[in-house]
Amino acid sequence: MDLADRWDGYSAFDYLDPEDYRTFDLAGKHAGEPYEVPLDGAEEDRAERLARESTVVSLHEHAFRFPADVEETPEYVREGRTHTAYEHLAESPLDAVFDMHLDGLSGIHTKEGWKFEEMVHDVGMRGCDLAHSEFAFQAGSVEDIREAAEGDRLALVPAIESSMPIENELDRIEVLYGVGVRSMGITYIESNALGTGGGDDFGSDGGLTRFGAAAVERMNDVGMAVSVSHASEQTTLDACEVSDAPVLDTHTRPRMADEDRGASDETLQAVADTGGVVGIVASSTIPDVETYMEHFEYVRDLVGIDHVAFGPDVLYGDHRGLLQWLGAKYGLDIPEGIGGRRYVKGLENPTEAWHNIPRWLVKEGYTDDEIAKLLGGNVLRVLDEVW
Repeated sequence: MDLADRWDGYSAFDYLDPEDYRTFDLAGKHAGEPYEVPLDGAEEDRAERLARESTVVSLHEHAFRFPADVEETPEYVREGRTHTAYEHLAESPLDAVFDMHLDGLSGIHTKEGWKFEEMVHDVGMRGCDLAHSEFAFQAGSVEDIREAAEGDRLALVPAIESSMPIENELDRIEVLYGVGVRSMGITYIESNALGTGGGDDFGSDGGLTRFGAAAVERMNDVGMAVSVSHASEQTTLDACEVSDAPVLDTHTRPRMADEDRGASDETLQAVADTGGVVGIVASSTIPDVETYMEHFEYVRDLVGIDHVAFGPDVLYGDHRGLLQWLGAKYGLDIPEGIGGRRYVKGLENPTEAWHNIPRWLVKEGYTDDEIAKLLGGNVLRVLDEVW
């Protein structure tokens, strides 16, 4: 089947009349110049076959369309309806996506966001919309993902990047699981009751709190995947020690030799030692897909090919503009662009990223078994144990 033929024609909130909610001019598939990893004819055929035969899972995307004018993002968020990019996602080989929802952008009901009621609103509203699509659906089990792959459908796995919304209530983990959340981060950039955030250590890293340890144990109990993305180094190490189940780092990059940002070798190895998987992110500091794959191969060499996957964390819209908006909120310095671009060449959005990832692996001579592991097999192995 041609990938574009997977789409059933349903667009977000088609079950309503347009006058039922505020509409926005939304971004299209590309904000920049498309790029394709070059292959010869035989390689083209092999890349298409492997993308079709493998179960393809992204550990981290924001699977909805942003406003064409990034300045309208706060108003778009406050409307409480983010528009899943069904048509664009159908043009990718993705079978399943860890869908990170609004996360740090959440401000549906409050100014600062991250409130429990906002997470429930966001996940519940997306779930309602998905229920009206024949192509995509909310997934809560490994069986759902495998059924999506077999039926040329798309399984969206609700995920949240921080546990801040649970505040000091362990039972909220169960409520979030009940509305569909299957992966949750310990912290975002900011610290919370569970531990120190990755942007909050200021030379003093308190690590996981006692409540944080209890929360990790509760997530293990209900079958929710623990993610350490954005957590501080000590919080990551502590969470890996406490968890009885494999841990995910859904989107990160290594701290290369001449850089002071990114995950340390120690934390990456700690995730792998739990039996978990590290998803490689298309960081705002890299110029292109080649650099992205350098990060992947660094982690592969460090922790082994069984413990690495991909979590590009890209979107449909002005990603650079959005990062700058978030940077201002969290006190981070986000450059205007890298190498003269406002997007990562070859990884501008989920469609382009997941078109190019298998192409690059084929170009570099990875075996069929290795590619199947990297595209989704490693993630499924972990989820079989965690969920």
